[in-house]
Amino acid sequence: MATAAVRGRLTWQTATVTSVMRETDAVRTIELEVPDWPGHHAGQHLDVRLTAEDGYTAERSYSIATADDEPVAITVERLDDGEVSPYLTEELHAGDQLELRGPIGGWFVWDTSDGGPLLLVAGGSGVVPLRAILRHRQRAGSDVPARLLYSSRTLAEVIYHSELDQYRGGVAVSYTLTRSQPPGWTGYSGRVDAALLAKIAWPASEHPLVFVCGPTSFVEAVAGNLVALGYPAGRVKTERFGGA
Repeated sequence: MATAAVRGRLTWQTATVTSVMRETDAVRTIELEVPDWPGHHAGQHLDVRLTAEDGYTAERSYSIATADDEPVAITVERLDDGEVSPYLTEELHAGDQLELRGPIGGWFVWDTSDGGPLLLVAGGSGVVPLRAILRHRQRAGSDVPARLLYSSRTLAEVIYHSELDQYRGGVAVSYTLTRSQPPGWTGYSGRVDAALLAKIAWPASEHPLVFVCGPTSFVEAVAGNLVALGYPAGRVKTERFGGA
């Protein structure tokens, strides 16, 4: 298990953008070259700081989107009223520089030694650290079985759709669409409630390890329903995200 990084000991450093990849209309994955990066663990995050010409600064935290042995990358969803995400998703290009510090966090991380089975539950862009966990599992050659339940408003807003659909070999990915479903949709519809979790989640008797990430209300509802299904609260790890 990774040791939690202590925020006060972290220093800001300058990273160079090596690529910007479109995931959806509003989402971009930004790969970074960080000269003094100490290495990260799947599930950790980093801070980004933007400084305006007048000296005003804005900071946001973003989950790291890549496995332990991959280059650092973050996946950012544009919020129209955000201070940071519009710049990152619309104006940032390869070769630009970005201030960051990290990695941060030791609770919401997974390593192969932690075992499973894994239950990953994502709401919207909360899929980012869970994608990192799946990539780490695959690259490490782990046979720990994993299930991902991903809630999105529409199919077009599913991040990493092509990548997630390629998983086999012990990884099962399920989607539920809350706002609209395309013709012929065979996945789930509606919010992640107790009934849906009862269908997809591992039996509590198998002692699964759970990671839930998304908006606060989503995370609290999912965690509460899993505990009601018999999951020990200590096996349900949660991460919430806010403004951007």
